[in-house]
Amino acid sequence: MEIRFLGAHNCESKDTKCISLLIDDTLAIDAGGLTSGLSLEEQQNLKALLLTHHHYDHIRDIPALAMNAFLGGYSITIYTTAPVFETVSSYLLDGKLYPKFMEIPPAKPTVNFTIIEPHQIVPIDGYEVMAVPVAHTVPAFGFQISSPDGKSLFYTGDTGPGLAECLLDISPQLLVAEVTAPNKFEDFGRESGHLTPSLLKQELVKFRDIKGYLPQTVLVHMNPRLEKEIAGEVSAVAASLGSQITLGYEGMRIRL
Repeated sequence: MEIRFLGAHNCESKDTKCISLLIDDTLAIDAGGLTSGLSLEEQQNLKALLLTHHHYDHIRDIPALAMNAFLGGYSITIYTTAPVFETVSSYLLDGKLYPKFMEIPPAKPTVNFTIIEPHQIVPIDGYEVMAVPVAHTVPAFGFQISSPDGKSLFYTGDTGPGLAECLLDISPQLLVAEVTAPNKFEDFGRESGHLTPSLLKQELVKFRDIKGYLPQTVLVHMNPRLEKEIAGEVSAVAASLGSQITLGYEGMRIRL
């Protein structure tokens, strides 16, 4: 299993893109930096897109992805929850902001949504995908993805304290978690459903107590202006736990 980080931040700039992951060139998670990170040919190779929740930085490229698919004469399947479908169909692909690609062309719609339920294992192109509820300001889910050869990762999406309890049903080899801001913003993190390095440490300690191990961990969704401060605090967490914890970046690739 190869994981490619198309976007690893919560803000877009010349050097940073909003969050989007690509697994084995066929399965995408979140659409913050999806179309800007893939060629037209790479977009056509996608078998499915998973969406964690409906905040803009995670769904922003759906209209562009849909337009490219429509003009290319192929379709894309999006797996997500009912609240995300309702938001996308009401505000993005609503026939005003962008065409209703769920309805055109009539014989074979460009965008097909599949609604998934929590803790339900869904087979997608040989992978097993399970949505796990996480703590955020809106209904949000992380995804565990297991490949045919037994490799697995869990991507938290946006989440705050309480993550460890959400991980009881999974045992990933790779954890892709969010850390949005440094420790001085801990109160903000608790209120807005995001993690800081100190809050992440608390969750990892709980996870280790429950599971007996810590997976390799890559962090995403950092605010670019605060990334240096986050990096220093994350290094301290990694040293104290004796665990491999690194910050993700655009273009990063990990092979399990």
